[in-house]
Amino acid sequence: MWPGLQKFAKSKPKFVQEVRDRVYNDGPLVAGDVKTRTGPKGSWWDWDDGKAALEYLFWTGEITAQRRANDFARMYYAPHHVLPAAVLKGKTPTEQEARSELLLLAAKSLGIATASDLLDYHRQRPVAKQVLAELVKQGELEPVRVEGWRDVAYMLPGAAMPRTVNTCALVSPFDSLVWCRPRIERLWDFHYRIEIYTPQAKRVYGYYVLPFVLGDRIVARVDLKADRQAGVLLVPGAYSEPDVDLKHVASELAAELKLMAQWLGLDAVKVGDNGDLSSALSRLCR
Repeated sequence: MWPGLQKFAKSKPKFVQEVRDRVYNDGPLVAGDVKTRTGPKGSWWDWDDGKAALEYLFWTGEITAQRRANDFARMYYAPHHVLPAAVLKGKTPTEQEARSELLLLAAKSLGIATASDLLDYHRQRPVAKQVLAELVKQGELEPVRVEGWRDVAYMLPGAAMPRTVNTCALVSPFDSLVWCRPRIERLWDFHYRIEIYTPQAKRVYGYYVLPFVLGDRIVARVDLKADRQAGVLLVPGAYSEPDVDLKHVASELAAELKLMAQWLGLDAVKVGDNGDLSSALSRLCR
């Protein structure tokens, strides 16, 4: 939790309690339902008191949240409105138990990972390194060495490595595969930035760029935009990674783009001129 939220809650306990009561009695709520701002909004993180109270209650477990179906807004709920009764009646784990479970879940999801990878997966603080050491001591995590990696890695004992990986997917910028940027650079030498927050003149690949995974590699990236009024998935740019089969990548990527357009309810895919895959993609997406 941000220290500023704790300071805010201590300065306005009555208001925080009132917001909590509203969530329990009138919820679910979004931040706009408890809006207290009277002037214009500032930066992205310029929260008014209503949003700050909701986030404080969320981080302290007094309320919980789900994503609203039609956008990224958080909907705040009383826990008993969304969590199963068996969960609410269960024993509350200690901090060490919770951190241990999160580290083991991270290890299961990542397969093999450094300490920093494991901590990053659930955004745990460095204090969790002590818990990691205890898991190794107990035999629940196994330290291993990976060729080319500077740091020790960890895996679940007996974890199996598949003979082949046959993935084919466009990866959201919010997917766990790309959360930890140092990890994807270490694994695939893939430097990735979404570039939404980069001034247009400084963008390298585009505004909303998605990596494309094929087999066990990240082989390309595409800049995408849905033009819902025209019913078209726009692809302003498509760029390959080094040492890939351009023809094969373009063919598989074209199929994936058509599939994306279909589940977005769009009628066609229109490819622009940017990037070394654009010409082949344009022909394949006609």
